[in-house]
This record gives sequence, C-alpha cells and structure tokens, in this order.
Amino acid sequence: MFTKKILAAAMMAALPLASMTLASPVQGQQYNREAPRGPVIRGFNVDEVRRLDPGVELNFDLYGSPGGSATIRIDGATRNLTLSETEPGQYEGSYTISSRDRIRPNSAVTANLREGNRVASQVLSESLLRGPGQRPGPGAMAPRVERFDVRGVGDLEAGDELTFTLMGTPGSKVEISIAGSRGVFFLPETRPGEYSGVYTVRRADRLAPNSAVTATIRNSGRATTTTLGRPLVSGPAPRPINPVARYCSNCATVETVNVIQVQGNAGYIGTVGGALVGGLLGSQIGSGNGRTAAQIAGVVGGAAVGRNIDNNNAAKAGPNQHYEVMVRYPNGATKVITYANEPGFRVGDKVRVDNNVLTRDQ
Repeated sequence: MFTKKILAAAMMAALPLASMTLASPVQGQQYNREAPRGPVIRGFNVDEVRRLDPGVELNFDLYGSPGGSATIRIDGATRNLTLSETEPGQYEGSYTISSRDRIRPNSAVTANLREGNRVASQVLSESLLRGPGQRPGPGAMAPRVERFDVRGVGDLEAGDELTFTLMGTPGSKVEISIAGSRGVFFLPETRPGEYSGVYTVRRADRLAPNSAVTATIRNSGRATTTTLGRPLVSGPAPRPINPVARYCSNCATVETVNVIQVQGNAGYIGTVGGALVGGLLGSQIGSGNGRTAAQIAGVVGGAAVGRNIDNNNAAKAGPNQHYEVMVRYPNGATKVITYANEPGFRVGDKVRVDNNVLTRDQ
C-alpha cells in the first residue's frame, strides 16, 4: 500500500515536466511557419547572339527581389558572372566569351538570386544562339493557351503594376515580353493550368497603351505563343475625336425652282419709238407755246400708240418664260440663278455656285 502511494506521488510530480517537454516542438513549429519568404526571380532573359565565338558578349537581365546578390552560371564557361543591380529589383550583366570557354547553343544557364542564406534559382528557357531552340521530346504536343488577359492600370507610370493571367496546359512554364521593356518575366503557376504574375513598370520602360504583349508557354520542349488582345490601360475607352467639318464657301442647297412667264419682250422699244415719232409730228404744228403743247401731246400719244402695237405683237407671238433657281448657303444667305431652259435641279439638291453656274456637289 505504501509503495502504491509513492508511485502515485511520483506520477503527479512528473506531469508538469511532460507538458513542458511537449510544448517546445509546437512553439518551434509555429515559429517556422512565420519564417520570412526567400527571394523571388520574376524574369530571366538573354540577348541572343548570332554566333558563340570568342569575344562575343552575352547580355543577361534578371528581375526579382530587390537588394539581393545575382549570379549567372553557364555550362561550358570557365567563370561565373555577377550581375549588378541597376535599379531596385533589376539586375544586368555581360559575359564575354573567352577562347577557353566551351559554350554551346543549348548550354544550360542558371541564375541565382541570394538574400542572406536564402537562394532562388531559375534556368534560362531560351537558347543562347539566335535561331535554334530546344528540341521537342518524342511524341510531345504543343501546349495550349485558352485565355490571356491583363488587369490594366489607369496610367503607365513607373511603379504601376500590371497583373497578367494565362490559362493553359498545366505543368508548363510561361514567360511574358512587353514591347517597350527589356527582357522577359515569368508567370508562376498559381493553380493547375492557371499562371498569374505582376509586372511593375520600370523607369526605363517606354510603354504605350497599345504596346504589344506576347506570352510564350513551354512544355516538353515545345512552345506556343499568343498575343494580348486588349490595351494595357483600364477604364473607359477614349472618346473618338470628331472630324473637323469642312467649310465650303460656295456650297449651297436648292430651296426653290420657279417658272417665270413674261408677256412680250419689246414693249419698251415700241413705247419709246412711238413717243419719238409723236414728238416730231407735234413740232410741225403751231408756233410758240402752241407748238410746245403740240409736241407734248405728240409724245404722249405716240407712246400710247407704240405700246398698243407691242402688245398686239406679243399676243401674236405667245408668252415668254424662264426659270429661277434660288439656293441657300450654310450661313443663311440666298442667291437666285436664272436659266432660259429647265435647269434639272430639284428642291433639296446639294450644289456648288461658281460664276452664277450651278453644279451638283459630289
């Protein structure tokens, strides 16, 4: 009985020590989950060359976490290349091929971006030599692209972020190139078949709303390329600029077409001629004031006789008619053009007026 009491007391005393021992791994596991993330490589590019001879320079660009240390390792090269950070998150460098290097078009090129004791690595997905690419695997099919889109920004200033999304074949690698910016950057696969990434506009970029954006998806040595079908800026489309209306000083619109009838065309000649004859005859009669009165009476009587003769002639000849076309200018002014014959214009016709001649406005 005494032995049982001793064992029970020993077990009760050991319980706090056991709980302390079990708590340590839990706390350590929680600390590990909160550990900061390592560096990220968002883009890795090389300016392809025409040949890989001694003296040729290979220019590399790397885009990723700022403040790191970036190096390049090329299979067949006798030394590594350290890139310089030209602006936050952008690293550049040039490797000059020496006579001791044995670099081939398909030599693997690996970029390492280091922050403290954490390192991110990326293998170049393109060939060093312009032209040849990776050989497709046996029976491999070209990867597909189902959708390629961007969430644009209101402007394209330095620091603005463009979010690209591509839907395609799962397990591939996707790279983006934008006209007006150097190099390419990668879209990580956020879920099977969905690739998404953010591009931050750099000060050296020369981007426009309609800059061409090309996405390349690679899988098993095969590649498919597609082009973005929308602008990089968001918001409502710009309003079209209204074309400047042409000003035409001699353009007009036909407002009326009238037929004008005139009875006779020589009334003035008959009237004047009759007055002259009557005045001459009156001057032969009397003398002094009587002769003057006779002249006046002769003029009046002769004019009346001449007018009656013209009216009789006009009645025999029939009526005379012509056409008057009135046009109105855009400023409201009007003009009347006379035609001896039917002009062939209708109300509403668009015309031009040149030296009192109307022509249709084509």
